[in-house]
Amino acid sequence: MINPLNAAAAYATTAAKTTGPGMAARDGVSFGDVLEQAAKESIGTLKKSEDMSALAAVGKADLNDVVQAVTNAEVTLQTVTAVRDKVLNAYQEILRMPM
Repeated sequence: MINPLNAAAAYATTAAKTTGPGMAARDGVSFGDVLEQAAKESIGTLKKSEDMSALAAVGKADLNDVVQAVTNAEVTLQTVTAVRDKVLNAYQEILRMPM
């Protein structure tokens, strides 16, 4: 099975080696920055769900808020899993390409 960290490292190494027309850095937000922000938001959603669940366990949270937080966390986890699967499939497809 392909390790996502190895895939990301391979991508970073390849991206650092690319030069030539059309490969110059562009102004604005990079793809890595977008991924980083999405990861931080996902982690925040999951932590909020954990906090709400802990508050519910001691009877200090409204049930509606707990259900909403857990549902948001579930949707976030499904999205992250789907994106991970697509990235790994794309990486595997690139590995199968003839040089």
